[in-house]
Amino acid sequence: MHPVIAYLIAAGLFGLGVHGVLTRRNAVLLLMAVELLLNAVNLVLVTADATTKPVLPATGQVFALFVIVLAAAEVGVGLALILALYRRRTSIAVDEIELSEAPR
Repeated sequence: MHPVIAYLIAAGLFGLGVHGVLTRRNAVLLLMAVELLLNAVNLVLVTADATTKPVLPATGQVFALFVIVLAAAEVGVGLALILALYRRRTSIAVDEIELSEAPR
């Protein structure tokens, strides 16, 4: 497979992720859009590692593994925050969050 195809797919995934982050109001869908962004970065890292002569072997794959671990931690913390928000407000709409309100 030519590396340009993988880069174009990654650009498409990244574009969908950016569109999702900018337009979604639901917090769960916002997290899914961030996951798309991270998966696009992983695809670029692995493709660049496979097509270039790296200084260290499998450097892009190691970085992709770190991004996967970061994504798993982000999902755990994000879902915990969404659950706490839903318990407090009974809504997970991001645009309805009031940041200036004092904690109860």
